[in-house]
Amino acid sequence: MLDGIKVIDFSHYLPGPFASLRLADLGAEVVKIEPKTGDMMRKLTDDCIFEANNKNKKSIALDLKNAQDVQIAQQLIREADVVIESFRPGVMKRLRLSYENVYAFNPSIVYCSISGYGQHSRYASFGSHDLNYMALTGMLAQFKDESGRPVHPTITLADFIGSIHAVEQIIAALYARERTGKGRYIDLSLVDGLLSMMTNHIVLEHHTGQKNGIPILAGTVVSYHLYETKDGRYMALAALEAHFWRNFCAAVGKFEWYEGHLSAACDDNPLFLDMKQLFRAKTFQQWIAFSEQVDCCLTPVLETDEVKAQFANNAYRKMIHIDNDRMEVATRYDEHFFTKRTRAPKVNEHEHLLLTKESDRE
Repeated sequence: MLDGIKVIDFSHYLPGPFASLRLADLGAEVVKIEPKTGDMMRKLTDDCIFEANNKNKKSIALDLKNAQDVQIAQQLIREADVVIESFRPGVMKRLRLSYENVYAFNPSIVYCSISGYGQHSRYASFGSHDLNYMALTGMLAQFKDESGRPVHPTITLADFIGSIHAVEQIIAALYARERTGKGRYIDLSLVDGLLSMMTNHIVLEHHTGQKNGIPILAGTVVSYHLYETKDGRYMALAALEAHFWRNFCAAVGKFEWYEGHLSAACDDNPLFLDMKQLFRAKTFQQWIAFSEQVDCCLTPVLETDEVKAQFANNAYRKMIHIDNDRMEVATRYDEHFFTKRTRAPKVNEHEHLLLTKESDRE
C-alpha cells in the first residue's frame, strides 16, 4: 500500500524503529541512518530484539557530526517522502537536519519527530522511559495488585502505542499531501499516545469520580472476571452480553445463576464464591477445551511461549512465523506477509547504494 514511499529513519531504540518497521511492512522503502557504531539498540539487548524491529530496512552509517556525512544525509532526504527522528528536542537543529532545514530543499517532506514530551513542553528536555510515561498518564495506576500497589509492567506500552500513533499521523499526512502537495511537520509525544488511550478513564473520573474506567470492565462483576483454575492458571471470562452468560450457565448446568449475570465479584456474593469454586474444579487445559466448544467469551490467559505456539498456526490467523532460527511476528495480517520480509540489515550494509547514486550523478 505504500509502494513508492521512501522513509529516512534516524531513530534508535524502539518507538521510531517499530514505526518505520510498520511502514516498511506496508511497502515503504526504509533507509535506516545509523552512527558508525550502529543503532544503540544493537548493544542494549539481545540481537533478536534489534532484528525483530528492523526487518525490511536498509542501513547506511553516517557520522552526523561530520559535515560531509550531513550533506549525504541531506541528499538522501531530498529524494525522500518521510523523515523520522527521535533525538531530544534541538539535536536535529544542531545537526542542520531539522524540519526547517529540510523544508528549505524538500517542502513536500512529511517529517515526524518522536519524543517523550513533545518539542516545546515543560518537560521537553527531560530524559525519561516507558515506565515514566505510563506513570505520568495514569496508565500505570490501572495495573494494581489487590493491595493497591502498582504492578511493574513487562511490556513497554508507551513505545508501542506511540509507534502506532506515529504511523497513523504519517499516513494521514501523506494522504493530505496527495490532495494539497504540501508536506507536514509532526511533533509526536509518547505521552500523547498514552493519554489518548486514557480517554474513557479521564472523562469518567471528571464526571463521576470513578478512577478505574468503566466499572463493569474492571473485574467488578462475576461475568467479566479472571478466574483461577485447578492447576493455578487463569481463564478470562467476558460474558457481558446476556446471551453469552446464558450459554455459559447452560453449559455448566447452572441455569439458576442466570439472574446474577451482573452481580458483584466480591466474597459477599455467594454466586462469586461458587464461580471461583467451579473454575478451581477443572484444569487449565480442561477449561480451554470447554472454551472451544461453548460460545461464551471465555479464553485462556496465555504465557508468551503459548502465544507463539497458538499464532504460528492457522487456528486464528497466522501472525507468527517460526522456521529453524527464523522467528518473526507480523505487524498486520497478510497470507504472503512472511515471504515478503527481509532480515534486519547489518550496520552500513547498504553503503554501496550511495556509491551507485554518486556514479549516476556523474
